[in-house]
Amino acid sequence: MKSLSLRNYWGLIFAAFILLFAAVLSMLVSEVSTKRLEEQRGNALSSAAFQMKDRLDQYMWGRYSEIKTFGEIEELELTTSIEEKRATLEMLQDQVPAFSWIGMTDSAGIVTASTNELLEGMDLSERPVYSEARQTDYIGDVHEALLLADLLPNPSGHELEFVDISVPVFYSDGSFGGVLAAHLSWDWAQEVMRFVLRPLNGNENGLEVFVLSPGDNRVILGPEQFLGKPLPIDSYILSQGKRAGWVLEQWPDGNSYLTGFTRGRTNWDYPGIEWTVLVRQPEEIAFAAARDLSRIIMLSGLASAVLFAFAGWLVAGRISRPLNEISNKAKAFRKGEQLALPKNTGVREIEDLSNSLESLVMTLGTTESDLVRMQDLAQRDPLTGLPNRIALEEAADRMMKRARTDGEQLAFFYLDLDGFKKANDTLGHLAGDQVLQKVAERLMAELPDDAFISRIGGDEFVLLFPCEGMGEMPTRQLAQRLIDRLSKPITVEAGRVKLGCSIGIAIYPDNAENLYTLLSYADAALYVSKENGKSQTTFYRDIASE
Repeated sequence: MKSLSLRNYWGLIFAAFILLFAAVLSMLVSEVSTKRLEEQRGNALSSAAFQMKDRLDQYMWGRYSEIKTFGEIEELELTTSIEEKRATLEMLQDQVPAFSWIGMTDSAGIVTASTNELLEGMDLSERPVYSEARQTDYIGDVHEALLLADLLPNPSGHELEFVDISVPVFYSDGSFGGVLAAHLSWDWAQEVMRFVLRPLNGNENGLEVFVLSPGDNRVILGPEQFLGKPLPIDSYILSQGKRAGWVLEQWPDGNSYLTGFTRGRTNWDYPGIEWTVLVRQPEEIAFAAARDLSRIIMLSGLASAVLFAFAGWLVAGRISRPLNEISNKAKAFRKGEQLALPKNTGVREIEDLSNSLESLVMTLGTTESDLVRMQDLAQRDPLTGLPNRIALEEAADRMMKRARTDGEQLAFFYLDLDGFKKANDTLGHLAGDQVLQKVAERLMAELPDDAFISRIGGDEFVLLFPCEGMGEMPTRQLAQRLIDRLSKPITVEAGRVKLGCSIGIAIYPDNAENLYTLLSYADAALYVSKENGKSQTTFYRDIASE
């Protein structure tokens, strides 16, 4: 076999080495980054599914509470006239347009009064909206309109769907007098879905939400081609075993999707439905960043291979001790030691080789720095500079592990600005962005050194800090300082803005040991603060005992 020339031999050796190194590095970086990205994206989709479920439950709880309250107020006494009952029902419908129809039946199930006089005189005794509500409150699953299909306006043209809400009404002596029933239009769920996805759709393309009926996992909200059909996929099966999570799975269309899911109750106590919510994203979109990084590394490796093949051809005439020394140094570098090449002055070929190896190290270092910078950008809110929800999940996991090891407690503050939407609508979105930046600065100025603050969307912030030994009063005092600081006027280019701040607090591990549960508890406490007049602080344990 004819031997290669010395220059060609070393040129091929250098080219093969760089190509192999770039390929291995590309595979390792791609595998690690894909796994980390899968974990981050899966948690983000699971969080979005939880938010969707929580918003659905919150809205249903609100509408159920309104019907429940109206079933008990004086204006709906069974002895009042039909006209008075009808006027009261139409007043409620005007306040909550999502109620497509509200009616009152007598004890036999005959509609005696209703909005716009629809179905008055109709016998509902055989329908669940009456029969299920004779003894207790009733909420039915989503269903198509039957009696009202041709009576209600339908500008969209698609089939009307309702959720039934009904409560029994009793005489003052406790005897059954009839049922107060309402048909809640399912169109509001579309608004909830758009609200939840709006913060993600800026650079999170391809997201789709599925809401499944609890009885037969039928799709009641989602892409049109799935509506009304069962969805036999792994994430739904998994969701029946635990409350939340994510999975990478193949859907019936043959494509792989990263799918987050949640099921069961959130914070809103009302009878009836326990929907399952899925949020999916195509695999190629979810992991696009990892593939792009791998491609960059491979291209850099190819370019470096060409460069070093030429360098090997140049130095082939001077294979001697300096070259062996450089080879030994390169082998040590592959084992993780720092690269420190000897300075062989006077031999141009050896100097070129040394400089080329240093250039390779700089290129790889730059690529690693770019990866770190990309990871930082993915965990940073671009408007305020605060950590985002992804960073919150990592920080919470880290701080809860440390707290568990040290036997400490963590306080979870859920903050929401009072009056921000009005200011944003009045002064414009640019002024609203400036206000959020000012709020972030004020929060950072008030935080303890070991605290963590993040903006999770809109005007909502989450604060974590160790509170062991502080007791309830110092924790409450810190919350009040934040409220006082954020209540001071904020001056922006468009004018002065007067805001407030409501806070809900959950304590780890006293209230819960799961991040999503703690956040949901703090959010529930925040809701109570707003209901009690805003600019207040509420501990979850104070409402959990109610």
